[in-house]
Amino acid sequence: MTSPEPRHSDSDSDSDADAARPWTRRFDDELVGLDPADPEARAFAQHLDRMQRDRPSFTVEGYLDGVRDFADSANRAQGGRYWAAVLVVVLLLAGVLWVVGNALVFVLGTWW
Repeated sequence: MTSPEPRHSDSDSDSDADAARPWTRRFDDELVGLDPADPEARAFAQHLDRMQRDRPSFTVEGYLDGVRDFADSANRAQGGRYWAAVLVVVLLLAGVLWVVGNALVFVLGTWW
């Protein structure tokens, strides 16, 4: 019985599925001599996949992909980078709450 071929899909999926996915054939030149079963080689292949991913940039899907990339990076980060990502998210949420609060005050102020 032959082993199944690795998937050659460029579709984006959650990080658990990405961790189980072997690298695609497009990285064979960059990964010559590395063991496909090695976790560090897999992590490097996933890094190459993230760096060379081509997606629409000025669409809702592109923006959501950017948010997902940020969240995945924040989850992989440790120490100061993790807390910097948490600070960015908290500041963004505080800004959204401030804008929504001002809009609510403006709307209620014009009705009364």
